[in-house]
Amino acid sequence: MKMSMKTTLKLFLGLLLISSVAKAQPVITDPFFDEVDYIGAFGATDWTSGWCEWNPGEVVYPATTVTVNAGNITSNTTWTSGNTYLLNGWVYVKSGSTLTIEPGTIIRGDYVNKGSLIIEKGARLMAQGTSTNPIIFTSNEDPGNRDYGDWGGVILCGKATINQVGDSAEIEGGVGSVYGGGSAPDDADNSGTLEYVRIEFAGVPYVTDKEINGLTMGGVGSGTSIHHIQVSYSGDDAYEWFGGKVNCKYLVSFRTWDDDFDTDNGYQGMVQYAVSLRDPNIADPGSKSNGFESDNDKDGTTNVPQTAPVFSNVSMFGPKALTSTSVNSNYKTALHLRRNSSLNIYNSFFAGYTNGLLLEGALCEANATSGDLNMKFCSMAGIPGSEFQLGTGSTYDLSNWYFNSMDCNDTLFSNSELMITDGFNLSAPDFRPVPGSPLLDRPWLDCAASVSEENQNVQLVNIYPNPAGSNASLDFNLLESGTLTIDILDITGRHMVTVYSGSTNKGFQHIEFSSENLSEGLNLIRITEANSTSLHKLFVVH
Repeated sequence: MKMSMKTTLKLFLGLLLISSVAKAQPVITDPFFDEVDYIGAFGATDWTSGWCEWNPGEVVYPATTVTVNAGNITSNTTWTSGNTYLLNGWVYVKSGSTLTIEPGTIIRGDYVNKGSLIIEKGARLMAQGTSTNPIIFTSNEDPGNRDYGDWGGVILCGKATINQVGDSAEIEGGVGSVYGGGSAPDDADNSGTLEYVRIEFAGVPYVTDKEINGLTMGGVGSGTSIHHIQVSYSGDDAYEWFGGKVNCKYLVSFRTWDDDFDTDNGYQGMVQYAVSLRDPNIADPGSKSNGFESDNDKDGTTNVPQTAPVFSNVSMFGPKALTSTSVNSNYKTALHLRRNSSLNIYNSFFAGYTNGLLLEGALCEANATSGDLNMKFCSMAGIPGSEFQLGTGSTYDLSNWYFNSMDCNDTLFSNSELMITDGFNLSAPDFRPVPGSPLLDRPWLDCAASVSEENQNVQLVNIYPNPAGSNASLDFNLLESGTLTIDILDITGRHMVTVYSGSTNKGFQHIEFSSENLSEGLNLIRITEANSTSLHKLFVVH
């Protein structure tokens, strides 16, 4: 019996689901994920509007009115929006206690004592801002004088499973708190709620390779709610997960120093809708900067549970708005997957990094081959260096793995082909795709690219012969003069060739082109004119 690509894909995803459930790992078909019809973190709605801040260094925040000195919070406590709080050193919320922060409350971290907020196992942080009244953690320095690492950051420690010996470890950063469930792990542990929260100018390297990040999550359970978080100007990673099963939505990483999203020590949560935007001049000279960095653990062991989170709908804007943009030499890759990680990424794109995907180590390669490490329905765009990199001495065929037709991945030569409104704007970004973008109208977990014929200026399109062999022709009528670009895409939306680009007078048009090197089967002819795009089917047989 002959099966269509769509049927085969659904069967494959079903088998993947069965396999993943058997391993108790999260899967893209989990009800947590919204089944959206676009690639990346944005469709028509800008969910950053109203609560994100793109110039926090110049915001005039109120002077502090309450000083919270280093020490322990041992009873239920509320911080009110009528006060501005100074974190003067390491403040610990101890087990059995809940810290509640009202919407609109501002907490400023002390520069000298590196104020930090640590939620220990058994404690909770209830920081529930709103889209019009977010909670803000920021520097206590004056406008114009704020910088990376002005204060420590926010740390959550929970009781969920991790893959360290004894299911327990000291959280990174030197604060001394322990995370992980120990002899009685609780994967549904609840460390509280963070929603509509901004964390600015945090991230401190107290110990080399053991830094406090913007938001650190150690062994945090799925009972915790985390969504609509913006981490800006972090002096280390924006977000880092150490084990646990917390799920997150709507994450923003803005102009961070090291990595945007770092997963370690058996993290098995789910994340949907995440966006990062990098400063071309700022990168970490120590460990080098990546978009994603993922390890099973620091030694690359086979400890279980394995680091195997599922990320979907990620929009990653690297430092290179153009392939010619000069950037800090310490930028490394969009994705550095290593040390036996089994990270899974779906429906996402990675634009403007110097290099694309670095898959490092025999164990990671084995995970990719076995289907435990996955990239599906993803695009890499505007990568002037190496799109695919391996560890020293490896001969693994990473390109062949990435372009497996079942996985529906593609690469684009330039960022502009993604057709994003203004994604690389460091002062007022707009991450939404414009109409006609290949990121839009993409069925959930389906290889099919959008096929639209709504460009009213381009009419009476005729493609012949269709199916085509080595050559084909395109006829159409242009109602008004304009500048046209005609591209051929494969079924996944990957750009194959531009067959015409230039100013065109109105009237009948005849374009001839070679189809000899096109993929056999369904291809798409994209006609772009001003802000309008139409797509038309071309079948090729060889």
